[in-house]
Amino acid sequence: MTDIRLYMLQSGSLKCKVHNIKMNQGVGDDYEIPVPFYFIAQPDGHTIIDGGNAIEVATDPRGYWGGICDVYWPVLDKDKGCVDQIKALDYDPADVRYVVQSHLHLDHTGAIGRFPNARHIVQRSEYEYAFTPDWFAAGGYIRADFDRPGLNWQFLSRYVDDYYDIYADGTLTTVFSPGHSPGHQSFLVRLKNSPPMLLAIDAAYTLDHWNEQALPGFLASTVDTVRSVRKLRTVAERAGATVVTGHDPDAWPAFKQGPHYYD
Repeated sequence: MTDIRLYMLQSGSLKCKVHNIKMNQGVGDDYEIPVPFYFIAQPDGHTIIDGGNAIEVATDPRGYWGGICDVYWPVLDKDKGCVDQIKALDYDPADVRYVVQSHLHLDHTGAIGRFPNARHIVQRSEYEYAFTPDWFAAGGYIRADFDRPGLNWQFLSRYVDDYYDIYADGTLTTVFSPGHSPGHQSFLVRLKNSPPMLLAIDAAYTLDHWNEQALPGFLASTVDTVRSVRKLRTVAERAGATVVTGHDPDAWPAFKQGPHYYD
């Protein structure tokens, strides 16, 4: 694991209400949450984890996302899409080997189809659900993001591929963590000079959720949501990992953000 860097980046934010993020709390109070994504620079080919908001919402939020904008309003500068941010770090988008998806909700799919040589890795259960979501979840999936011709997909199975090692060297490992969505997965990143990082993504929106003080404002399964946090807590404890929650406006600023990095 030499010359590996983890960049923590942000693709804008979402304006919403507290109760959208923390169930039954601050009902009606305004809230704005960061939309993180992650870039791993690796000699064998780089990886994008998620990709944040699609660049289309920088200029036409409602036209691209539709009615979900009534609940989550995206804020994104035109030069802050994931491709532009990777270029600004002086990396070539053609050298991105993997686009790895925690899940396929609209604030995580901004990298799909943007990197010409990338293999797209996602849980099969998440991909299938994204095409036929239940009514309460349908607004969170923007089919134009992931239903694109010519994409190179690799589908993981929860029964075979939990703790799947992307590079086969321990750098990046998936951890199946459903609840927020049926096929959600989190990621353990191991670095040479920094402690491991557990990217919980939306398996834990905030530290309140991580510490079992609040359920998230949106979930597909309450039972799976709670059990996935317990699973991730065990993973973090065993690895000695620093936990990065998905959309915590209080915790997120404490981490190094691009162009700074962990190595």
